Amino acid sequence: MRFITYLFLAIYFLFGSPANGQTTVRKAVFILVDGIPADVVERVPTPNLDQIAQEGGYTRAYVGGGKDTYSESPTISAVGYNSMLTGTWSNKHNVWGNSIKKPNYHYWSIFRFMEEQYPQKRSAIFSTWLDNRTKLLGEGLAATGNLQLDYHFDGFELDTAQFPHDEDRDYIRQIDEHVVAEASRYLKKEAPDLSWVYLEYPDDIGHRFGDSERMDEAVKLADQQVGKIWKAVQQREQQFGEDWLIIVTTDHGRDAETGKNHGSQSERERNTWITTNAQNLNDYFHQYQPAIVDIMPTLADFLNIQIPSEQVREIDGVSLIDSISLANLTVKPNDKQLKISWQALKKEGIARVWISTTTNFSSIGKADEYRLVGEVPVADQKFMIELNKPVTSFCKVVVEAPHNTVNQWVVPSGKANP
Repeated sequence: MRFITYLFLAIYFLFGSPANGQTTVRKAVFILVDGIPADVVERVPTPNLDQIAQEGGYTRAYVGGGKDTYSESPTISAVGYNSMLTGTWSNKHNVWGNSIKKPNYHYWSIFRFMEEQYPQKRSAIFSTWLDNRTKLLGEGLAATGNLQLDYHFDGFELDTAQFPHDEDRDYIRQIDEHVVAEASRYLKKEAPDLSWVYLEYPDDIGHRFGDSERMDEAVKLADQQVGKIWKAVQQREQQFGEDWLIIVTTDHGRDAETGKNHGSQSERERNTWITTNAQNLNDYFHQYQPAIVDIMPTLADFLNIQIPSEQVREIDGVSLIDSISLANLTVKPNDKQLKISWQALKKEGIARVWISTTTNFSSIGKADEYRLVGEVPVADQKFMIELNKPVTSFCKVVVEAPHNTVNQWVVPSGKANP
């Protein structure tokens, strides 16, 4: 009896208890609701998204990479999904459309990072599309280290017996309802450490009806569905004292003329949004416009996933929680110079500037050869690299600071092409 008492006390002081506000375990779920522009989600009543934002925050975000730059990425669904999963744009993850022809699995998904570091932790996906698991995450492929999720509930677009494909495509609504019911049940009962929920119906309605009352109703339905998952998360927190992060976003906006189309680089197609319950959102979230690539490093930060330096140097996003030193890195070639600038969010410490001319990581998944070219205070927000000859070839610039690392490519020929 005495041993049991001591064991209980040891666990209590080590992990805390729900009663005193401390938590024992961190878990995360991210939800992607397809094809809802920022102006629509802001106009249509979404009480459940609002409740989540009241605990954390809401911000406009963007997709599509750097417009008119090497990282410009189509505002297409699977492209956005993979940018969210890998924290990189299309020039790296190599997904340029919904056919998902040849993903570059050297850029790991958040699921692979977690499974590699914490094989004992559990992962789950709830999705209409089978391709989200089999192609984007690459489950079971040698190229992804034979990644295996612990639970999947997906592929229902192929199940024509349970969900007959009607002309009005109401079967997509039925599938989303089916997916949400199981996600809510499974999260509440099994509480996987990392989960992805994907809902398609708003995008389907958008393609058919554009900006319309039907689209507004689809957004309201999506909010109700998010609310069911949010309720499951709240019940887990209340009953078990767990600390849950929930992030809700979309993959693209829609064209301004009709609201039916997307894929290009218009402002409305690029404008998206992020809603989260995160308590420690940083100045970057509140004062700038984050991107879909920021979700992966945020999840990694929350789940205490340590990403190796050679992969950190490739990630295009930054964390939306806790402290970061700098963001919005720009590199401008000018004859024999590279003009580098950034925005300092935490001005203490030193920024170390590295340069590489190799492409090992993209081609073979190995670390590139970097050389240190200088160190300056983060607060300087700029650095100049003097070169021996004009900038005519590819190079990478990485700036490492106390709280995070950012990178940019220099591609003299212009955009990276699919």
